[in-house]
Amino acid sequence: MSSFNLDDHIRKVPDFPKKGILFYDITSILAHPQAFRFCIDSMIALYKDKQIDAVAAIEARGFLFAAPFAVNMKIPLIPIRKKGKLPGITLSKKYDLEYAQAEIEVHQADVPKGKRILLMDDLIATGGTLNAAREILTAGGAEVPEIFGIVALPFLNYEKILAPTPITTLIEYFSE
Repeated sequence: MSSFNLDDHIRKVPDFPKKGILFYDITSILAHPQAFRFCIDSMIALYKDKQIDAVAAIEARGFLFAAPFAVNMKIPLIPIRKKGKLPGITLSKKYDLEYAQAEIEVHQADVPKGKRILLMDDLIATGGTLNAAREILTAGGAEVPEIFGIVALPFLNYEKILAPTPITTLIEYFSE
């Protein structure tokens, strides 16, 4: 990988979504084609020689990175959506947020039994959503050998909830 400075293309928004939180906004990556291309090229370089049968991405920003990656890798994209967005038979999982509960789901038919699925999202914070996604993919009979994120916030201790699955990211921030 090159010495591209991805940090230059990640907008930091103080006090969003609430006071005291520093929000790492990846939409600024999308506004800079060179930064977006760096992310996709980096993902391809990381996984081109690994046995990955599909990529599963978390709604909605995860889709933006997973779609071009899937097309370039010639593998299926499995969307993981918020509850109520998918018709048909789904696998679902409730999980806790800071002050509430959420639920995600995937089409049961889209989870390939016995296949290796790279699970990805744009940003890894506490790991709750990714953990729920990993659980529904494995409940569907797939294997999740690795989790990938563009940005990671290790100070939020996501590794505790996502262990033992290996986690790869392009950039980490160690404080707010």
